[in-house]
Amino acid sequence: MNTKIYADSPAELAECGALLRKGELVCFPTETVYGLGANALDPEAVAKIFRVKNRPANNPLIAHICDHGMLEQIVAEIPEEIRELTAQFWPGPLTVVLPRGEKIPPIVSAGLDTVAVRWPEHPVAQALIREAGVPVVAPSANLSGRPSPTCLAHCKDDLTGKVSAIIDGGSCAIGLESTVILPMGGKKLKLLRPGGITPEMLEAVGYEVEIDPAVLAPVQEGQKVSSPGMLHKHYAPKAPMTIVTGEPDSVCAAIQQKQAEDVWVLAFDEYLPRFAQAVSFGSETDAASQSRALFDALRRFDTLPCKQIYAMYPAGDGVGLAIRNRLLRAASFQIIPAERL
Repeated sequence: MNTKIYADSPAELAECGALLRKGELVCFPTETVYGLGANALDPEAVAKIFRVKNRPANNPLIAHICDHGMLEQIVAEIPEEIRELTAQFWPGPLTVVLPRGEKIPPIVSAGLDTVAVRWPEHPVAQALIREAGVPVVAPSANLSGRPSPTCLAHCKDDLTGKVSAIIDGGSCAIGLESTVILPMGGKKLKLLRPGGITPEMLEAVGYEVEIDPAVLAPVQEGQKVSSPGMLHKHYAPKAPMTIVTGEPDSVCAAIQQKQAEDVWVLAFDEYLPRFAQAVSFGSETDAASQSRALFDALRRFDTLPCKQIYAMYPAGDGVGLAIRNRLLRAASFQIIPAERL
């Protein structure tokens, strides 16, 4: 397949919208990561996503919308408390799991009776969905299990020759996938996947947030997942990665004892000089810089002669919870205290 690179001009976005209506796949930028888009109402188009990504069939997709009218078409019910919530955080990096409407094919939701929905903030994403005239399912535009794409080059590396179009929208502002929440009745929410909308932000507007155990631990065998990004291994570089916990000086000293020609470190900016071979994923004191840099850093290891990666572990508050979530899955939950390394 010939993959065409499109600019974000109105004429080219209109052409990409027409491709989506025809059942083709289009990669496009959002404020979180690049998405691999298909017409959410066309089960054959949605099936292409699973084939192209080699995505497990039990991993549900998110339907992206560009207005409230489109939301009403694809969900069976919208609780008043969720209308209030989305009024505050949409458009934006928040995905809500709601009862699935009849128009949404079961393949979108991995056979569940719910559908995950998001209204992205990125102007290119909004314009593309308007041009398509249909809700657009869009998991991250990468091969399944690989680090998510945050720029055009990442999409081209994984999907050239596999999709009809990739829209160049520059680098993603957040760099991590959206927060996913499941309404539990009233103003109670379950956090299924952390992202740019943090538990603290949800609590600040009057919601009670329960964090699903699978955010920081593997899902149980055979467990059905309501959100993307909950599977055991995800976002992973090719080399095995181990997270090392503890005070930074202790972590650095422990990893230094393991360094060799084929051993690399995922480190904060402040500690790069401590290691012979390291890749940065932002500042220890700036979670936003970590979120923007993480997936690019994980992809960089695949270009380096490394057979083992050791990673420093960020603080767990705010966006740090989302970064921990992605690191744990990238490392297949291989985590060890510095004193035991």
